[in-house]
Amino acid sequence: MGKIVVSENVSLDGVAQDPTGEEGFRHGGWFGRIGEKDREAWAKMELDEALGAEALLLGRRSDEWFAARWTGRSGAWADRLNSLPKYVVSSTLVEPHWNNSTVLKGEVVNEVSKLKQELDGEIVVYASCQLVRTLLEHGLVDELRLMVYPVVLGAGERLFAETSDKKSMRLLDTRTVGDGLALLTYELVREA
Repeated sequence: MGKIVVSENVSLDGVAQDPTGEEGFRHGGWFGRIGEKDREAWAKMELDEALGAEALLLGRRSDEWFAARWTGRSGAWADRLNSLPKYVVSSTLVEPHWNNSTVLKGEVVNEVSKLKQELDGEIVVYASCQLVRTLLEHGLVDELRLMVYPVVLGAGERLFAETSDKKSMRLLDTRTVGDGLALLTYELVREA
């Protein structure tokens, strides 16, 4: 059975919006305000995560964003991301932008539940805040990996939004990445 792993970059106050500064958000670009040692350690961790993944699960906008940036790249990390099977959740997309992609057009909860049954291993979700919220709401997230950046933005779209009920998490691991990043890993606590 597959395991849904949400892997997100967030500010200290939980903002996930416009990390690269390309969306026009007034506080965008916070992702790039780290030192070289942090960037290298982050990239190593991301490569290791990609090597351990069975597939990627993305929303439509994230598929477009990643495809535009990774399709023409080479190297171990790019080769791995480009070769992984990708599943894109969208009701409007006909042709996915990234290679090795399949569009999941049906109802999100049913499609992702089927995907978890069909695949073994980690199905990693990058970015895709709207998709992440839906998966969390319906108990489909198995693990949450938050790379926390040492900046408080004070505004912006946060990863977590209102839910119908509390979502209990259990801390699995904490790790310092580079000099200033913190990786927090949680698992969803399934209520009996």
